[in-house]
Amino acid sequence: MPLHVTDYTWTQTDSTVHISVPLKGATAAGVDIVSTEEYLKVHFPPFLFEAFLFEPVDDDRSSAKVGNGVAVFTLPKKTHKVWEHLMITTDDKETKRKIRERALRTQEQKLSAELKQKAEKRQAEKKYALETMMKLEREEKDRIQQMKDAEREKTTAELAAWQLRQKQEAQEAQRNQNHQIQQNPGTKLPGNRQTDIRKNNQVHSDAEKKKKKIRAQLPPPRTCGNIPVTFTPRVFPTALRESRVPEEEEWLKKQAEARRAMSAELEELEDLTEEERNPDWLKQKGDKCFSNGDYVGAVNAYSLGIRLNRKLPALYSNRAACHLKLRNLHKAVEDSSKALDLLTPAVSANAAARVRASVRRGSAFCQLELYAEGLLFPSGLKRLHSALQKKQVIS
Repeated sequence: MPLHVTDYTWTQTDSTVHISVPLKGATAAGVDIVSTEEYLKVHFPPFLFEAFLFEPVDDDRSSAKVGNGVAVFTLPKKTHKVWEHLMITTDDKETKRKIRERALRTQEQKLSAELKQKAEKRQAEKKYALETMMKLEREEKDRIQQMKDAEREKTTAELAAWQLRQKQEAQEAQRNQNHQIQQNPGTKLPGNRQTDIRKNNQVHSDAEKKKKKIRAQLPPPRTCGNIPVTFTPRVFPTALRESRVPEEEEWLKKQAEARRAMSAELEELEDLTEEERNPDWLKQKGDKCFSNGDYVGAVNAYSLGIRLNRKLPALYSNRAACHLKLRNLHKAVEDSSKALDLLTPAVSANAAARVRASVRRGSAFCQLELYAEGLLFPSGLKRLHSALQKKQVIS
C-alpha cells in the first residue's frame, strides 16, 4: 500500500497556486506525475501525493520543476480568487474515484495526442527530406542536361564552321583552276577534268554494283514479334530506394517459420474434433472447469486454446487465475504479463480485462513476497481483487 505524503507546502495568489512536494530521495526519472484541471498526483514508490484541487486550474499553462529533492508545481487559476483550502474537504470516496478516473482518461487522451503529433511531425520531416532529395536530383539532372546541350551546340557550331571553310576552300581552288585554264588554254593540266569525271563515274558505278550484290546475298528480314520480359517479383511493393531489404527479409523469414510451426501444430492436433479446434469453445470449457474447481482441467483447456490462437488475452489471463489457485505463482506472473502485453494500447474497451490481469499479476507478486513489483496504485483494484477472490469470477 502506498505511503501518502503529508509534509507538502503550498502558497497562493489571486491568480496562481504554488505546491512544493518533497521527493524523499527519489530521482527525477523515477517520478510519475499526472496533472489535470481538478487533480494532481505525484507518485514515487512507495510514496504517493494526491491533491483533489479546491477549484479548477488552467492545465495548459501549468508547469512542474523536478530537482534538488523537490517537485514544485505552478498552477494558474481559472478564476482569480483566494482559495479557502488547497483540496476539496469532502470525504466521499465515490466523488474522489470519479475525479481520479476523469484525470486518468484526460492523461491518456493527452498522451495519445502527443504521440499522434510526434508521428505526424516525423512523417512531415520524412516527406520534406524526400522532397528535398528529389529536388536536388532534378536540379542535378537539369544541370547535366544543360551541359550536354551547351556541348552539342558548341560541336554543331564548330562542324558548321568547318564545313563552311571546306566549301570556301573548294570554291577558291575551282576559281584558281579556271583562272589558270583561261590564261593557258594550250596547257594540259596534270589532273585533266574529263578524266577525273570518268574515273569518278566508274567508281560510283562499281560501288553501286557492289551494294546491290551485297543486298542480294543478305537473308530476308525476320518477321516481327513480341519478346516477353519478366522481372523478379517483390513481396513488398515499395520502391527499392525507400525499402529496407534486410528488415523485410527478416520479417519474411519469421513469417515462414510461423507458418511452418502452425502447420506442425495442426498436424499434431489433427485428431481433435471440430469443437476442440475452436479456441472460443475451449475457453468456455476452461471457464466451466474453473467454476467447478477443476483447475488442472481448466489449465489444459486454456493451454490448448492458446496453441490454436496465441492472440486471445482472455486465455492467458484466465490461465493465470488457474495458476494462482494451483500456487504456480511464476507461471501466473508470466501469463498475466502476456495478457497485459496483448491488451495494449490501454483503451476504455479493454479496461476491465486489464484490471483483472493486473490484479492477478499483483497477487502473484505479493504471494512471492515481491511487494514492490506487485504494488497496485488505484485503490479500486484492491476492491475488485477481493470480489474476484470471493466469487471466483473469470473473464
